[in-house]
Amino acid sequence: MTEPEFLDSRLTEQRNPRTVAIDIASSLQIVDMLSREDGDAVAAVRDVRCVLARTIDLVVGALRAGGRLVYVGAGTSGRLGVLDAAECPPTFGSPPGMVSAIIAGGLPALVESQEGSEDDAAAGATRIEENNVTEDDIVIGIAASGTTPFVRGALMCAHARGCTTALVSCTDPPEDVAAICDSLIVARVGPEALAGSTRLKAGTATKLILNSITTASMIQLGKVYGNLMVDLIALSEKLKDRGERIVMEACSVGRDVARKTIERAGGSVKIAIVMVGLDVDADEASRQLDKAGGVIRKVLGDPPPVIQ
Repeated sequence: MTEPEFLDSRLTEQRNPRTVAIDIASSLQIVDMLSREDGDAVAAVRDVRCVLARTIDLVVGALRAGGRLVYVGAGTSGRLGVLDAAECPPTFGSPPGMVSAIIAGGLPALVESQEGSEDDAAAGATRIEENNVTEDDIVIGIAASGTTPFVRGALMCAHARGCTTALVSCTDPPEDVAAICDSLIVARVGPEALAGSTRLKAGTATKLILNSITTASMIQLGKVYGNLMVDLIALSEKLKDRGERIVMEACSVGRDVARKTIERAGGSVKIAIVMVGLDVDADEASRQLDKAGGVIRKVLGDPPPVIQ
C-alpha cells in the first residue's frame, strides 16, 4: 500500500497517537500529557550519553587548544544555542567569545520569529565566514528536524574550513549532513504532542544536551572545585554573595575574610580560595593555579565535605 503524501519521515513531523484528543482535554489532562512526553526527552538524552560524552571530549580538546565552541541554529534551536552561550561567562568566567552562537535572522530572531531565515543555506555559510571560524574551532549545528538549510550551509562551510563539526538533532539527518559531521547527537524523542512543534520535547532534549556540553567542558577546564562554581563573575549582588559563600565554605572562614580576600584577588573567587588555602598573596596564588592548569584540586587537594 502506498503511503499518503502527507506523511513525513522525520520523527519530529509525525503525529503522536497519544495526544490525538489533546484539543478536547482539560488543563490537568494537557499538563499530564505534556509531562509524559517530556519523560521521553530525558530518556532520549540518556540513550545518547556515549556520543554526547565523545562530543564533549572534542569540545574540551578545541577549547584547550585555544579554539572556540560555536553553536549554529534557527528558531527554537538557535535561541537555545544563544542562551547556552550567553550563560557561560557569568557562570564559569569563560572569556568572551570562547562559546558563541549564530542564529538565523540575527539578533531580531531572539525576540521575534524570523522563520524564513532558516531556509537560507548561503546565509549560514556567510555567517561562518563572518565569524572567522578556523580549524581550531568546533562548530555544533542545532536542528531538531536535522534538515534546516541554514544549519546545513553553516556546517558545510565549517567543514570546508577544516573545523571539527557536530550536529544536535532529534531525528536522523540527511546523509550529506551526516557525512561532514565528526559527531552526531541524535536524541530520538519521537513525535511531539503537537505534530511538528519542536519547541516542546525536542527543545527540552536540546536544552539538556547543551547544558551537558558546556557544563562538562567547563568542569574539565578547571572552572569548578568539587561542585562549586569558583570561576563565576560576580556582576550582581546575588553573585557577589554566592562568591563570598563559596570562599567561606571552601576555606572555612568568615564572610569578612572572604570578602576582603576576594577584593585582594581582584574579584576572583578562585584566586581567593588559593590565597586562603596556601596563605599566600594573589600573585603567588595565580602562579600556583597556572602551574596546575587552573585546577584548584591540584593545588589544595579535595574540597571540604558537604555540610548537611
